[in-house]
Amino acid sequence: MNQVKVLGEFYFSKLLGTPVYDKSGRNIGKIRDMAVRWEGTYPKIVGIKHIKKTHQLIPIDQIECCSYKEVRLKENFEIEKTAILHENDIYISRWLLDKQIIDLKGSKLVRVNDITLSWVVQENLESMVLVAVDIGIRGLFRRLGLEFLVNGYQNNLLGLQYIKPLESWNSFLQLNREKQQVSELHPADIADLLEEMDYKTRAGFIEKLNDQQAVDALIEMDLDSQVEIIEQMDEQRASDLLEEMPPDEAADILVEMTAEKSEGLLNLMEMDDAEEVRELMQYEEGTAGALMTTEFIAFSADLTPEEVINQLRELAPEAETIYYLYVVDQEEHLQGVLSLRELIVASPKATLRQLMHTKLRKVHPEEDHKRVAEVINKYGLLAVPVVDEQGIILGIVTVDDIIDILIPERGKSDTYSWFALSKWGGR
Repeated sequence: MNQVKVLGEFYFSKLLGTPVYDKSGRNIGKIRDMAVRWEGTYPKIVGIKHIKKTHQLIPIDQIECCSYKEVRLKENFEIEKTAILHENDIYISRWLLDKQIIDLKGSKLVRVNDITLSWVVQENLESMVLVAVDIGIRGLFRRLGLEFLVNGYQNNLLGLQYIKPLESWNSFLQLNREKQQVSELHPADIADLLEEMDYKTRAGFIEKLNDQQAVDALIEMDLDSQVEIIEQMDEQRASDLLEEMPPDEAADILVEMTAEKSEGLLNLMEMDDAEEVRELMQYEEGTAGALMTTEFIAFSADLTPEEVINQLRELAPEAETIYYLYVVDQEEHLQGVLSLRELIVASPKATLRQLMHTKLRKVHPEEDHKRVAEVINKYGLLAVPVVDEQGIILGIVTVDDIIDILIPERGKSDTYSWFALSKWGGR
């Protein structure tokens, strides 16, 4: 392993304005900015901008020594020895300092208040690299020359090895160990990040998410934010995401849009998905019909537990919940219900007809959410089926949807945490 020796450590803000002298002692300017190249684990400084209104750089290998008092060059300065900013290089202060980045450890947006640099030597080669960004109050006061006021505060540093610049070199740099780690963030954390971002930053970030990541994050957001994001998105991408969302969520979003906008998105969706959403949009807000999802699982009464379990492996990913399995006839009339637990422990030779409960708790699509909440609470249900006048099951209303409408300020992740501790979680 090649040993790295650190010759010096610096704060970028304290280097700005430092005078630059050549070998003869002539002052040729001062540090206006530094150009960095994003190669390897740590981004490397490739040159110093020493004069305003020019992109001529002093190559980093011409520096003899560096301190907060002065920078000395190895030779006398000659314009022919300067370098031009490469298309793959960026200026630190312009593209990183004062910009927002994503702190994956804390799952939040943070501001870069300062930057730490190290002068290192490895295999007899000297170089200056970016090591970390300072996102704390001490870094901010250091920039203002008032660090002595916050000496009791520790530096809040994030390693630069976790920063990956965006391809467009815009003013938003994405903090990322690897692309995979962004995908490993909880959807609720991604949702929080999106809600903190401005329009331009948000649009760029969503483009980096695949459809499933974007859908999972959108589901965690409040309705106003969902509508805003979908309206600002490219229509084809927006329709693709709406297709992947639970139909009740998609319906809630489209109802908030103008008739022209919502119809345009529906027309871009697959016909079956669009029809399902249109049906849900017909129900009055706050009713069981408006709250229900059509993504539930139903089986024939003549199937055995083994046959059902085999089918569940294919059907489960499409369902809102698989805790309850509904039993229907050929015309979709609701005949009974059983829990997943009851199915698993049942005799493999039994049929659903023998296992199902026929004394059903159900609601009509026109009943309001208070009635739905009453049924769920009284009987300790995770979901309640919604049936029409003929007894045909139209969908189910899940407990989290009821909690969201009764306690709108509660986040969905909070809902699930609360739910796990409630009486429903033990049934």
